[in-house]
Amino acid sequence: MKQLPLRTRSRFRCRRALLWLGFSIAATAFAHSSAEHHGHPVYDRTVAPPAATLPGWRIARAEPAPSAAVDARPALARVFLPFAPRVALRWDRDYLYVESNGLPTHGMMVGITAWQQQVPLPQPYVGANAWRIPLQPVPAVTGISIRDRFLRGAIALAANGIPIFNPQNNRGELSQEIGELDQWGGHCGRADDYHYHVAPLHLQSVVGPAVPIAVALDGYPIYGLTEPDGTAPLDLDAWRGHNTPALGYHYHASKQYPYVNGGFRGVVTEREGQVDPQPRAQGVRAALTALRGARITGFTAAEDERSFALRYEVRDRPASVDYAAAGDGSWKFRFADADGTRREAVYSPESRRGGGGGGGPEGGKKKRPPSEPKKSANARTAPPATPATASPAAGFALLCPALGTDGQLPVEFTGDGRGVSPPLEWQGAPAGTRSFALVMDHLDPEGKTKWYWTLYNIPADAHALPADSSGIGILGNNGVNRRVGYAPPHSKGPGMKSYTLTLYALSQPLDLAAPPDKVSRDVLLAALKNVTLGTAVCRVHYSRDGQTPEPKRNPTR
Repeated sequence: MKQLPLRTRSRFRCRRALLWLGFSIAATAFAHSSAEHHGHPVYDRTVAPPAATLPGWRIARAEPAPSAAVDARPALARVFLPFAPRVALRWDRDYLYVESNGLPTHGMMVGITAWQQQVPLPQPYVGANAWRIPLQPVPAVTGISIRDRFLRGAIALAANGIPIFNPQNNRGELSQEIGELDQWGGHCGRADDYHYHVAPLHLQSVVGPAVPIAVALDGYPIYGLTEPDGTAPLDLDAWRGHNTPALGYHYHASKQYPYVNGGFRGVVTEREGQVDPQPRAQGVRAALTALRGARITGFTAAEDERSFALRYEVRDRPASVDYAAAGDGSWKFRFADADGTRREAVYSPESRRGGGGGGGPEGGKKKRPPSEPKKSANARTAPPATPATASPAAGFALLCPALGTDGQLPVEFTGDGRGVSPPLEWQGAPAGTRSFALVMDHLDPEGKTKWYWTLYNIPADAHALPADSSGIGILGNNGVNRRVGYAPPHSKGPGMKSYTLTLYALSQPLDLAAPPDKVSRDVLLAALKNVTLGTAVCRVHYSRDGQTPEPKRNPTR
């Protein structure tokens, strides 16, 4: 565990006291348990504390800027402090940054009867991929309703660091009313990312009645069913918010639609159906379809949160999914189907062929169940070759700011648009980095690796590439036309295609004998094999046939 710099003994004692307080509150709350419901989970029957089924998790906590003393901690930070150090905070003048691994300490998945076959995986909501919440919310001239809008990505962040999505899934249905949610109001999205679709009222017993249970992405807090003094909220507006002398503007949760904030009173940017920017979930498997007749009956996790077990039934026949981290960024799955079939598969980040986000798959061709992975694309039988030393580096993160949470690549960066290279940003490079190299590639259904972008000798002090970048580093060739430069993907054939951008932090610039037009993906990977300090990966997705459906209906109340 990386130790934080301690500038003074007094600051250390203050932080130690705060951490002890957070653990004490969490331990007291997690000592309770909530009763299991059989069949369809009815969320509004309980606001009891969640059952503690997962261990506490620690990440390297980012140190605030030297001028930001402990006493200057933003007031909004108190929402998340009961879950420290599992949830880590940092801030600047404008934003509170919230980091977590995307897994709650309460139970998950139990009670789901409309299961899209996704399972919880840890997510890298850290560094440049942390949640960003405005510290000074700006009231909008006209508020925005979430009804049939913002159906992709999160609209709020719970106090335990778990994102809250629109109560409608990305097909326009109310997840709570069709059996998609577990006993705690959550489920897993297309990237195996756990999130809520209703307000997590059970967190009120952890944070206390005077503290919000969540914060909307416009920066306004979300309180539970009552005011801190226990009285019912009065005169709520169309977004379930109001102003009070003590709290200013804030939202309130409810036990029926919209369950959370019904919209945004504060200014947000809507881009491609979601609040922008926000972190991206990073999965390793394809998005799947519903398994008819399935009901999830159990879920457990190992102490180190590197192995998990999910139990379910299909028409009273038991089945299971067991999965564990393989140590190289991949995950090994063992499936025991209800018909007695047993299979195994290993999924790597390069094998993922679907988008992230919540609410299950978004239509298209029916996909295989998890017990029958495609051996060429999803199973790790022919992954792209990468240097043995190219391991992920802690805190080293690569992002494409043009993407949404589902990872869709905007058309201007593809062969159907302008065809220019996408913008990239990165941070947290390993110590000793003296240059960077970049590769964008894709594993096709036949297991063949195609590459679209090679770039090397990017200066060590660079932290971003603009859209249609030039003059930063040296361009190699691409595998589409074998010319120097970026080749935009065309996503031939039906369905979503996945493309991987890998940034390599190198201990020295590369001195290649081959001219740039001869520097292919393989040539570049061979050259950097022994000088790679760490890697950061960003996955993007694109489809020419349209994967985002229109909402099927208005939500019923």
